[in-house]
Amino acid sequence: MKKIGFLSFGHWTPSPHSQTQSAADVLLQSVDLAVEAERLGMDGAYFRVHHFARQLASPFPLLAAIGARTRKIEIGTGVIDMRYENPHYMAEEAGAADLLAGSRLQLGISRGSPEQVIGGWRHFGYRLADGEDDAGLGRRHAEEFLELLRGKGFAQPNPRPMFANPPGLLRLEPYSEGLRDRIWWGSASNATAIWAANYGMNLQSSTLKFDESGEPLHVQQAAQIRAFRAAWAEAGPTRVPRVSVSRSIFALMNDLDRAYFGHAGQETDQIVCKKISVTVSCLSQWT
Repeated sequence: MKKIGFLSFGHWTPSPHSQTQSAADVLLQSVDLAVEAERLGMDGAYFRVHHFARQLASPFPLLAAIGARTRKIEIGTGVIDMRYENPHYMAEEAGAADLLAGSRLQLGISRGSPEQVIGGWRHFGYRLADGEDDAGLGRRHAEEFLELLRGKGFAQPNPRPMFANPPGLLRLEPYSEGLRDRIWWGSASNATAIWAANYGMNLQSSTLKFDESGEPLHVQQAAQIRAFRAAWAEAGPTRVPRVSVSRSIFALMNDLDRAYFGHAGQETDQIVCKKISVTVSCLSQWT
């Protein structure tokens, strides 16, 4: 293990017994959590993204706020569901947040986890191409996003613009140098880990990994990481890839915690999504 951080789901509930009864509570406490994590010496503050749920959904305002309040800690997501994203608008939002954070963003993206609603991305205005499934939609949006992060001009300038343009085709602004190398793909299979390596993305592996061999989770994750690194070496990027591995935890701090959540103490890592249902945060370890 080289670094350690946390991954927060950002749940809230209107229950009077909850300390996060609203979206405002979760957002403000998430900023405070990242500030305190940095003070304690942690390396990363990561946040889940879920739509149509009482959880964190639009990550970039939160990441920008954390970036403005912190100085060293890496700030990221695990993961942004690319089925829901407009790659062009996302490139602008990511560039702005990264500049505000001093180039500390580490964005985890993917096809996304099981949804709260059926085909939720359709409500965001997206449709499948001929012969495409929703996983393909997520990968297509990811490919467009990665291309835009290269910062190459592609748009024909107006000959009579409101403001003077630089020469040549125009790119999206603001552009943040180096952000393209800090994109991660949340992979549930060996095949998508290899796909991520071929596109020069870092790898996020979690307890949502599919069971592809019947072996224990840690054995399958190790095989996935080996496949990713082999594909990376063959693809030829010169930089060293990064890999994160997350585990679900719940810290039992007092008798009340143990009364509510201590019953899950015998649970072990399982393939796909057998996780402690009350998980508030995860440890993320990466190299």
